[in-house]
Amino acid sequence: MNTAVAVTLMHHTVLSVIAVLSLLSPVNAQVSQSPGTTSQPQLIDPNAPNNLRPITESNSLLSIAGGDRLVKDAEQAVSAQNYPLAAKKLQEARQVYNQLSNFYQELNSSFSGIDNRVSDSQRQKALLTAQKRDEATFQLALVHRAQNQPELAVPLLIQIIKSQNPTRDLGKKAYKQLFELGFVDSPYPREGGNSSSSSPKK
Repeated sequence: MNTAVAVTLMHHTVLSVIAVLSLLSPVNAQVSQSPGTTSQPQLIDPNAPNNLRPITESNSLLSIAGGDRLVKDAEQAVSAQNYPLAAKKLQEARQVYNQLSNFYQELNSSFSGIDNRVSDSQRQKALLTAQKRDEATFQLALVHRAQNQPELAVPLLIQIIKSQNPTRDLGKKAYKQLFELGFVDSPYPREGGNSSSSSPKK
């Protein structure tokens, strides 16, 4: 009889211990996880210098380096006479440079009259990216010429002249292409220096 009572008491005691452990197990599981495990998302301190990832890195597309990389890819495609790929890369580069130029212009306007140093810095970047955009556009026009697609080259060349001004070197090159294509019939600059202006505008 005493043995049966002892077994019953022991059985209840074991059940009680299991119940207590089952209540504590979720807490222990949370505490035992180390901060480095992948199951828990890690908070990133934006002020930590090691966590900064500037978009000027070569793996970022929205940057001057990203646009330059696309232009380099296009040059390699041209060397391999892969003109469709070259046109694709140059078109992407144009879009990157144009977007950057617009962003820098907006920042220039925002800081105008507030901080001239910041405003001037953004203005210089806007000019730089606009120049790179026009250079990529000119290369794209040449690719279209190589593909015997003057109807695609002409609008690009006109865009360059409008952006650069006919007196600048790139503007002159663009007009020369139009002349060679037969889209215009008056050469520029005129031989003999009779044009109204031959110096580029700043």
